Amino acid sequence: MGLAESIILAVLAASTPLLLAAAGELVAERAGVLNLGVEGMMIMGAACGFAGAYATGSTAIGALCGIVAGAALSSVFAVLTLGLAVNQVATGLALTIFGIGLSGLIGASFVGEKIAAAPHLYIPMLTDIPFVGRILFGQDGFVYLSLALVAAIWWFLYRTRAGLVLRAVGDNHASAHALGYPVLTIRALAVLFGGACAGLGGAYLPLAYTPFFIPGMTAGRGWIALALVVFASWRPGRLVAGAYLFGAVTILQLHAQGAGLGIPSQLMSSLPYLATVIVLVLISRARATAGSAAPASLGLVFVPDR
Repeated sequence: MGLAESIILAVLAASTPLLLAAAGELVAERAGVLNLGVEGMMIMGAACGFAGAYATGSTAIGALCGIVAGAALSSVFAVLTLGLAVNQVATGLALTIFGIGLSGLIGASFVGEKIAAAPHLYIPMLTDIPFVGRILFGQDGFVYLSLALVAAIWWFLYRTRAGLVLRAVGDNHASAHALGYPVLTIRALAVLFGGACAGLGGAYLPLAYTPFFIPGMTAGRGWIALALVVFASWRPGRLVAGAYLFGAVTILQLHAQGAGLGIPSQLMSSLPYLATVIVLVLISRARATAGSAAPASLGLVFVPDR
């Protein structure tokens, strides 16, 4: 296997948990809810996903456990923010801290244990094609599922009436409520979906990426997923490009460390998060510039495309 092929395969693997978590958060934010608890839901999905797979020997059951764990934690978020009108930012941060602590408790007895990684697709002749075979026809099921999920979300948001209603709720909940749509129910379902996707993204880490569990193994991926949603301007198509971009930064810093460039490893490890900050600053500046460029005489107001 050539170096280029191995790098591309590693980028696909590193990008998949980001794409899964960001896809769910995109739907939640399209409904008008900001869930900062994605990191906690991902690590809970990782702990419960590994526990389920270790106990049953089934990757599918492990993935299901991760989905349930993420959805369960997101249901707490929905009850507090939508039912009791608690501040969304404070609730999300609190659930992240809670998820990190609870996942450590759940996974304490599994530290050091290993499971069989998720199987990869193999299609005779196609997978054996040089270079592109393993990239296109040799991935694990999570990679294909993440791409199918993004495509399904795009179709749902832009080609269905239910997706139109969800976007209307996120754009102007008062008008949607006046038209008779159940705003709280729609937002609650969107939050549950986002939590389930975050749990699945977290479960991917011990089930396929590294077949073992360690506390805090999400390593800030939930925060990167949140930034990806903004980077993509809340559009599913751009989300794929953003996820693979950030995945590439993660992998390239590992290869740079292995090449012995003499750069401190701590600085190289911070590159994915530094890239996240830079992207957010550039997006903010671009929007501010577009807003100031709008002719005041026409009364134009710049509104981010959501």
